[in-house]
Amino acid sequence: MNKQLINIFAALFAAVALSAPVVASEAKTLDELLEMIQTAKISETAEYRQREAEFKKDQRKQTQLLKSAENTKAAEERRSDRLEQTIRDNDIKLAALREQRDKRLGSLKELFGHLTGAAGDIRAKLNQSIVSAQIPGRTEFLDVLIDKMSSDTRLPSIADIEKLWYEQQREMVESSRVVKFKRTVLRADGEPVDMEVVRVGTYNLLADGMYLEYSPETGLVSELSRQPSGFKGGAEDLQEATSGFTKVGLDPTGPFGGGLLAALINAPTLIERWHFGGIVGYVITAVFAFAIVLAVWRFVVLFGMSSAVKDQLNAESANTGNPLGRVLKVAADNPGLDAESLELKLHEAVLKERPSIESGLNLLKIIAMVAPLLGLLGTVTGMIITFQMITLFGAGDPKAMAGGISQALITTVLGLVVAIPTVLLHTLVSGKAQGILHVLEEQSAGIVAGSVEGR
Repeated sequence: MNKQLINIFAALFAAVALSAPVVASEAKTLDELLEMIQTAKISETAEYRQREAEFKKDQRKQTQLLKSAENTKAAEERRSDRLEQTIRDNDIKLAALREQRDKRLGSLKELFGHLTGAAGDIRAKLNQSIVSAQIPGRTEFLDVLIDKMSSDTRLPSIADIEKLWYEQQREMVESSRVVKFKRTVLRADGEPVDMEVVRVGTYNLLADGMYLEYSPETGLVSELSRQPSGFKGGAEDLQEATSGFTKVGLDPTGPFGGGLLAALINAPTLIERWHFGGIVGYVITAVFAFAIVLAVWRFVVLFGMSSAVKDQLNAESANTGNPLGRVLKVAADNPGLDAESLELKLHEAVLKERPSIESGLNLLKIIAMVAPLLGLLGTVTGMIITFQMITLFGAGDPKAMAGGISQALITTVLGLVVAIPTVLLHTLVSGKAQGILHVLEEQSAGIVAGSVEGR
């Protein structure tokens, strides 16, 4: 019984005093258990007192910090009030000083407004001007001048205003000069090269027979990606000229050059326009090439045949190497036939010669008729592409529709370009063939007439 009580007190002691610094072994008697409880209670009481003392110490410290913060806040609020009052006083002084300045400036204030606007316009003009490719850094003082005229504390000097006038006059003078200067030029392949550049007023930059462009954003002078065709010779002549007048193509559309020249170099060439036709355009071109070859071949054949027929007219005996000789040979082989039978024989001989003489003419006629239809096919195809682009991207971007419209128009032009010469070639070749057939029919009729008169 005593042992059970000891175990119960030991378990209770362990549950209450787990944090006790002394780790006791299992009590053997009630006295040992009481001693252990007393020791744990004393130790725990001392620890609690220590914690309470530390908490009170921290509480006093926090109270001091709070009081210090409140004092600092009050001091800053008083300082803020003083500063706000100072700001109000300064605003009153500034308003008085501005009024005094405006009275003393008088009409100069309006003058500075006009100068500011003029300086801004001149700055924009100088930044874009190709003269800056030769004389860089002309707009730096304009930035300072505009800041001065927009400031409340600074005023521009007479020298600043005179320099503004000087730069305006210099730009006007440079616009009438043709000068040469050394400059690094960025070639089309991206390689920088030191070259002698010719500046023609404020319109164009030339070098080594090439037209150049100036980028105001980067300050670089570079070769145009595409040169305007037909103007290279004039650029080279101007590069080599030392005096006098030289014929050269310039862009007069703007004071800085660009509008007309950009449109000129961006205009597609004849080959590029042909490529716009797409597959239908290539087919039309192939058909046209075939028509040209066929027409030339038939013309050469008929020309030789016509020469042989002319020689046969002057010959005394029939030569079977030409159509007329073969027709005459039929008449010579049937001397005893009556006029009607001979006429039928000769007509049959002429009919046999007709296919070889008129060979290829129908094909040329078909090509002349089919070429416009192929052009119409390309037109319809191009318009389908255009409507698809409108469906996908809307009608706000003309570039999205340019490909389809170009194909539609180019194929129509190609079809007409093929049809018109093919009709002319067909007429020429057909006339040559009809001339030969006319000689054959004429000689046949003459033979029949001679046979009738002989009887």
